[in-house]
Amino acid sequence: MIALVAVIAFSVVRTSNGAGREQRYVVKPADTLWSIASSHYGGDPREGVWKLRHRNHLAGTTVRVGEKLTLPAG
Repeated sequence: MIALVAVIAFSVVRTSNGAGREQRYVVKPADTLWSIASSHYGGDPREGVWKLRHRNHLAGTTVRVGEKLTLPAG
């Protein structure tokens, strides 16, 4: 019985790094990479800005209204 419970528990439990899935984001008026990073990532926004620039292959920090960004997972 204990073995059966263990098998069920291990089949239901899955590993998670807490990162979640990537999301799409459409830049709105007054958005900046800093404001997007601040609202979607915890901690220091500079790390979020780096993630956004790296994932979206941005040469600088300027974004345009209507631009579609991929928000990297956590």
